[in-house]
Amino acid sequence: MTTPQTTTTASAVDGAALLDEVERFHRRFNVFPTEAAYVAVTLWDAHAHLLDCFDSTPRLAFLSPEPGSGKSRALEVVETLVPRSMAAVDASAAALFRSVAGLDGGRPTILFDEIDTVFGPKAGENEQLRGFLNAGHTRGRVMYRCVGDGSNQQVQGFPSFCAVAVAGLGSLPDTILTRSVIIRMRRRARNEKVEPFRTRIHVAEGNALRDQLAAWAEAIQEQVADAYPQMPEGVTDRPADVWEPLIAVADAAGGDWPRRAREACLTLVKASQVNDKASIGIRLLTDLRDHVLIGVDKLPTVAILDRLNALDDAPWADLDGRPLDSRRLSRMLGQYVTADGDPIASRNIRTAGGVLKGYHAEDLHDAWQRYCPPPPETPLPPLQPLQPSSHPLPA
Repeated sequence: MTTPQTTTTASAVDGAALLDEVERFHRRFNVFPTEAAYVAVTLWDAHAHLLDCFDSTPRLAFLSPEPGSGKSRALEVVETLVPRSMAAVDASAAALFRSVAGLDGGRPTILFDEIDTVFGPKAGENEQLRGFLNAGHTRGRVMYRCVGDGSNQQVQGFPSFCAVAVAGLGSLPDTILTRSVIIRMRRRARNEKVEPFRTRIHVAEGNALRDQLAAWAEAIQEQVADAYPQMPEGVTDRPADVWEPLIAVADAAGGDWPRRAREACLTLVKASQVNDKASIGIRLLTDLRDHVLIGVDKLPTVAILDRLNALDDAPWADLDGRPLDSRRLSRMLGQYVTADGDPIASRNIRTAGGVLKGYHAEDLHDAWQRYCPPPPETPLPPLQPLQPSSHPLPA
């Protein structure tokens, strides 16, 4: 096994070949769930050397439902490839403020393992750290803190813009998830083999690749700083902010990387939307569109609740130990508005059995367009017509 040789001049670095080598290095020690994950992680490694060229930096999140899924190993490999890596398992927000401010020798790349101990269900409040991770996604954001003792305290702004990769069980706060490239790790199958990671050997190999990435980054810095890459169709807003730096790196590398980067972008953005449980309100809107109000223009509230609470793999039958009821449904939908700007609310619906309160699809249409992911390509079968006798009027 040979150790990659550090290139002596920046102009001699072949970007596409270098990224190929970095990807091969990951594949020796990591089993990622998709090909898109290898592409994304490789581009993230490279983008960390080019932060001054970008307006934002995506967080890289290795997440899994169970231990033993390779998250920490993935973070270890990343650590060998990025500039000024800083392992921060239990670092305080104050320590991170000062590190990113450059008080200890330059802006670090922060690697936060066991992030579930910070944001998981058994963790305490960590709003300062959450704020730091959120603010540091965007260039120019600072965190203001009082420094000094007693009456001599002064307000000081601490820079927060830096590359951050995290690993942990479960999920993350929605404000961090939406700023992240999410790699959902899983345990290796019996037929999936990796090379043992030997710190004394492989850290040096990764560091040699890191130095090559640094040399290449220096050579392409002006090119990348002026780049505004064409994003894949449908990737806009926050997902575009997340992926633009990675696609800019791929375009600078050339070869097959521009195509692979855009395919990986579409794959992982779509996966994040499918797995996104951040907003229970958006989940409600989407389920109403895709499972309840199909083939009908209105339904009584009692029928909507019956169908929502009967959905498999949905949270409605057990919200804090109780099924969704009409009062909570009204409160949740009232946060959104119709096309005319009025809060979505129940209206009278005349049925064969009398007049019932319910919801009209036309009132929800504007919210569906603004908040929900694209509807399924294959329409779901329409609901059976409501049988008035099954929903008698209350006495």
